[in-house]
Amino acid sequence: MQLRYNYRLYPDTGQREALARAFGCARVVFNDGLRARQEAREQGLAYISDGELSRRLITEAKQTPQRAWLGEVSAVVLQQALADLNTAYRNFFNSLSGKRKGRKVAPPRFRSRKDNRQAVRFTANSRFKVLDNGRLRLPKVGEVPVRWSRSLPSDPSSVTVIKDAAGRYFASFVVQTSTDETLPETDSEVGIDLGLTHFAVLSDGTKVAAPKFLRRAARKLRRLQQDLSRKQRGSNNRKKAIVKVARAHTRVADTRRDWQHKLSTTIIRDNQAVYVEDLCVTGLGRTRLARSVHDAGWSQFVAMLEYKATRYGRRFGRVDRWFPSTRMCSECGRIGDKLALNVRSWDCPCGSHHDRDVNAARNIRAAGRADLNDRGAQVRPASVPAPRREAVTHPDVACSTRSVEGISTL
Repeated sequence: MQLRYNYRLYPDTGQREALARAFGCARVVFNDGLRARQEAREQGLAYISDGELSRRLITEAKQTPQRAWLGEVSAVVLQQALADLNTAYRNFFNSLSGKRKGRKVAPPRFRSRKDNRQAVRFTANSRFKVLDNGRLRLPKVGEVPVRWSRSLPSDPSSVTVIKDAAGRYFASFVVQTSTDETLPETDSEVGIDLGLTHFAVLSDGTKVAAPKFLRRAARKLRRLQQDLSRKQRGSNNRKKAIVKVARAHTRVADTRRDWQHKLSTTIIRDNQAVYVEDLCVTGLGRTRLARSVHDAGWSQFVAMLEYKATRYGRRFGRVDRWFPSTRMCSECGRIGDKLALNVRSWDCPCGSHHDRDVNAARNIRAAGRADLNDRGAQVRPASVPAPRREAVTHPDVACSTRSVEGISTL
């Protein structure tokens, strides 16, 4: 299984300038490739192959005065920029033909130098190396200090250097885990009903309160946003205010992700099988509850459960979103009328009294068991792609659960 391990980088002034050149060159090559293919399509010419695009925009472009500065960065960075363009086109074509499931994918767009997030990727061909002194050697950048929060399980196949909106630098390593991390089997299986008042209600009756990280930081974020709106556009003070707003948002995101990692790990460790409802988060994000839905971060939490189940030998299942888990009696199976959101408990004609959320979690567990049994579920599900952020960078970045109350005083 492939995983991503993220670590904080602390480049000096010269290394930051070198990384800025790498970000800029990769962006220019990506935009040149996209422009070349768009012009070929408008002129009715054949689709430009990957090799031809690399020859024109990298090999030959370096010999011209207009693009001679492309030689100041590693060639692997430029090749990976074209690889990203090819992936974007492939996803777009597969989405049009129906090979790619899910929402429709838009065609590639030009990258802007004003984007808050910049990234470049180094593969094994670039000969990046983790040195014995703990530094990361990057070609034409230098030896960058790394904050190692844990050791890598194997030699990384690639590393992506990321600069986020708050001005922080990260190294994201892709590693292959070969050791068996299967946890001891347990008889417990759990269904999870996700909500807003309670973030998660388990079928055993456990209720996890919603932390509401964004709402707790709302006062601080509002004040910072007001300060930003008063700054003159293009001024240095405005740039500083933008960074302050970004840092406050990243603090909220890091804290939420850290909390969800701890909760998902606990659930996976204690249960042999986990079943959740396949919620339409995109649709719920368009309702009047949009802020609360995005603050909850259900999609990120479910993704954590899915890949951790694969990693540790657990079963994971999704229940169809149209399954009437809330209004079905978990005792007799009778389906009642639709319940208003303010109805938190109800009685079934069979004599059972149900807590709305606990009853839904029990029905999700029962439906998940039946679905997996019909499909002949295996102990180890199929491999899932490497998650974008496997864990937080280091303990100092993300707050622990006990320090959540301090967010509002950022």
